Amino acid sequence: MTRTGPSLVRRIEPCWGTVIGVHVDDAVDPRAVDDVFRWFRRVDDLFSTWRDDTEISRIGRGELEIADAAPEVQEVLVACEQIRRETRGAFDITIGGRAEVEPRRLAPIDPSGFVKGWALERAVEMLGAVGVSRCSLNAGGDVVVRGRIDDQPWRIGIQHPWERDKVAEVLEVGSGAVATSGRTERGDHVIDPRTRRPATGLVSVTVVGPDLGTADALATAAVACGSIAEPWLARRPGVAAFAITDDGAVLVTAGLERYRAAA
Repeated sequence: MTRTGPSLVRRIEPCWGTVIGVHVDDAVDPRAVDDVFRWFRRVDDLFSTWRDDTEISRIGRGELEIADAAPEVQEVLVACEQIRRETRGAFDITIGGRAEVEPRRLAPIDPSGFVKGWALERAVEMLGAVGVSRCSLNAGGDVVVRGRIDDQPWRIGIQHPWERDKVAEVLEVGSGAVATSGRTERGDHVIDPRTRRPATGLVSVTVVGPDLGTADALATAAVACGSIAEPWLARRPGVAAFAITDDGAVLVTAGLERYRAAA
C-alpha cells in the first residue's frame, strides 16, 4: 500500500503469524495506538487455533460452552454462521482451513478467515473514538482504510500470486476494505467445505467492500467455490471482486472498475 505525504504515526509489529501495520494520519496520542496493539494481542488470546489455551480452541474441544465464552467470541461465531448461511456453506469455520497441518494440531473451529478483518475493523473504531479520521491498517495484505489524504484515495497493491515482486492490480479506495485469499502462500490450504477437498479453479480472489471481516470471508468462500460469479457475492452492496484463475486468466465482477487505479 502506498500514499503520499508523511504519516504522523506508523507502527509495524508481528502478530497472528503475520505482520500488522498501523498508519495514522491524524494527530493522536501514541497510547491510543498502544491500545490497538493490546487489542490485537487479546484477539490472539481468544482466537488463535495454534494455542491450546484460547477460548476458540477450548470450544472446539468441548471444554467451554459458547454461552460462557467472551462476548467477542460469541459475536464472531454469530457473524460466521450468518456468512455460512449466505454462502450456502462455502464459508464454514467448522472445516479445517490448513490441509497440510496434522489434524491433531487443528482446532475443530477455525474462524481465522473472518477474525483478522473483524479485529482490524474494531481497531479502526477504537481510533475513530479518539478522533482519528484518516488511517490505514494492514495485516498480511488485508487492508482497511478510512479517510482520504489530500482528497486522494489510498492506493492498495494486490500482490501477484506467482511473481512475488510484482502487483497483479492496484486499487484506489477512499474508505473501505480490501481482502485477498489465495492458494499460493501455503499450498492448497483452502478447503471447499461442501466437498472437504482442496479448492481448485481460482488461485486468488480479492474482495473490495465496506467491511474487512466480511470481505475476507467472502474472498475465502469464493476461492473455495472456484468462482466469483456467485449470487451471494453479486448481491452484496458495495462489494466487487478480482480473481486470477489457475491458468492465469483475470476475472472481475461488476463494480470493480470504480476501484481500479488509472494506468
